[in-house]
Amino acid sequence: MAVKYTYQKYLIDQQYEAEEAMLKEFREGNYTLENPLVKYNLYMINPLSAVVCFRTEEEVAVTVRVLGKKGHQGDIYHTFPKAKEHVLPVVGLYSNYENKVELEEYRGHKHTITITTPDVFDGADPIISMHTTPEYLQDNVIMVSPAGEDLTVAYDYNGDARFHMTIPCVFDVKRAKNGNLLMGTNRILRLPYYMSGVYEMSPVGKIYKEYRLPGGYHHDEFELPDGNLLVLTDDLQSDTVEDKLALVDRKTGKVLRTYDYRKILPEKEAGRSGSWTDEDWFHNNACWYDPNTNSVTLSGRHVDAMINIDFDSGELNWIIGDPHGWPEDFVKKYFFTPVGTNFGWQYEQHACVITPNGDVMCFDNHHYGSKDPEKFLPAKDNYSRGVRYHINTKDMTIEQVWEYGKDRGAEFFSPYICNVEYYNEGHYLVHSGGIGYMPDNVTPCEGLPPAFRNEGAHLYATTVEIDNDVKKLELKVHGNFYRAEKLKLYSDGINLELGRGEELGEMGVTKEFDIEVPAEKTGEILPDMHEAEVVEEPDRFTFNATFEKGQMVQLLVCQGEEIHRYFISTTARQLKAMCVATFMSPDARQTRTFINKEGLKGTYDLRVIIDDKEYETGIQVTC
Repeated sequence: MAVKYTYQKYLIDQQYEAEEAMLKEFREGNYTLENPLVKYNLYMINPLSAVVCFRTEEEVAVTVRVLGKKGHQGDIYHTFPKAKEHVLPVVGLYSNYENKVELEEYRGHKHTITITTPDVFDGADPIISMHTTPEYLQDNVIMVSPAGEDLTVAYDYNGDARFHMTIPCVFDVKRAKNGNLLMGTNRILRLPYYMSGVYEMSPVGKIYKEYRLPGGYHHDEFELPDGNLLVLTDDLQSDTVEDKLALVDRKTGKVLRTYDYRKILPEKEAGRSGSWTDEDWFHNNACWYDPNTNSVTLSGRHVDAMINIDFDSGELNWIIGDPHGWPEDFVKKYFFTPVGTNFGWQYEQHACVITPNGDVMCFDNHHYGSKDPEKFLPAKDNYSRGVRYHINTKDMTIEQVWEYGKDRGAEFFSPYICNVEYYNEGHYLVHSGGIGYMPDNVTPCEGLPPAFRNEGAHLYATTVEIDNDVKKLELKVHGNFYRAEKLKLYSDGINLELGRGEELGEMGVTKEFDIEVPAEKTGEILPDMHEAEVVEEPDRFTFNATFEKGQMVQLLVCQGEEIHRYFISTTARQLKAMCVATFMSPDARQTRTFINKEGLKGTYDLRVIIDDKEYETGIQVTC
């Protein structure tokens, strides 16, 4: 048998073709308010959405209203600008339901259509509980992004799913100023979770832009006042990861500058957390720009610290964290001295936030709870919390002014992921998304919960909203979820721009293996036992195959005498910071190798070396 081959178009192209077919059908027909054209899940990635098309004789604004199951309490609605030709997104449909959707002219006629949806959870019930009121949450939803096998989903006040993606767009979801959503792409550059970049998309599922970065994307992005993006990235040619920040031009996707934390911090001497490794020494999981100081705050999980740098110069301003293990000169110059009572440092924190008055918030995972291995806390005795610090950068003092979650102990403990959100004074969201218990559902996982899923571990996520110390909402779901955001599915404006989306920026050159391994050329096709598959896309290709642990494997990309070598690791390694396990196979023998076409030109044969033998694949890719 031959190695399996698939060519995959850009998702942007697939969506454009579907949209063009819809517009052709619409413009050749006679569709009115009473007889609209309805296209369910037009953009293929949000099965709780649709697009409706119709014409009106006069220019008129139209309100689209998805009716709630319990009267108007669950309505999700929006009034669109006046027009004669209406191409309107419908979002907020219920799963596995005959949805009633009202189309109403402004002070005019009304018509109700029915849109039937499938069960997006395939019979599963992810909700454990949702405690809030419709008066409090209104038409907002709580959107959670995946950290495991689940997908991005948003829940209303009643715990009903009103948004659900079919592709694994991971890490943080943010609403941009123009109403679109920013989130990581579903296209992975390198395991375990380094993605091609960031999507800008409509909640209906249409992708407007894919911002591709040579070092990829992970964890977080931030929209600056001028619209440009700060994006956490890597140097995929480097021996370290998660220690770079990119400034990306919003219009072109070009990387305008890169910040390298190795030039800011003492990489080998920075105070190490319990999860520190040579490769992932900083583990940057959040960024936040503060216009009042023109500075950027970064969360480094593996140094138990939040650092602040000048936006223009990149120079270090201050560090929040336990100073134990840091060089003395850094402690004297950059660290704060605690004041007040009831103070505690954060450990392996996530999601730094700067409040309007300059305070610093984060989710304190409190993993290990110390920098001293002899004082590390076991999960059963540990806790996680949202915490807020007030800092004085003139006196270099720090005071803890708020916390939530410590009193809940191990049942709120999440050793990884999670976030906090600031809405107003005293009004916060605290999302503990990485809770895990062993099969007895009593003993907390001693380590990252996804590592125990093959043993039958139970994974949970709890999202809480606090307003002046009163709990206004608590959502509990099965599975681990990276972050939670409260938002409306509709926003001001048109909400649906027609036309093809754009791929912006560059993918970069994939790191090659510079050692030539002697191997016998067998002339044979790679044996079926390796279950090999090549998936080609316009800008890259992926080689998937199964190998035994410890085998020496190389992928060769050949054009005559021109040979590019890519190392395929078959060595199982323990990852101490598996923030997203979405792309990791439970079978350690399965490998995925991603090759960007950048730097390659022409047609190439793909071959594979296994130990001392070289095999053909019979596959060619065009770059």
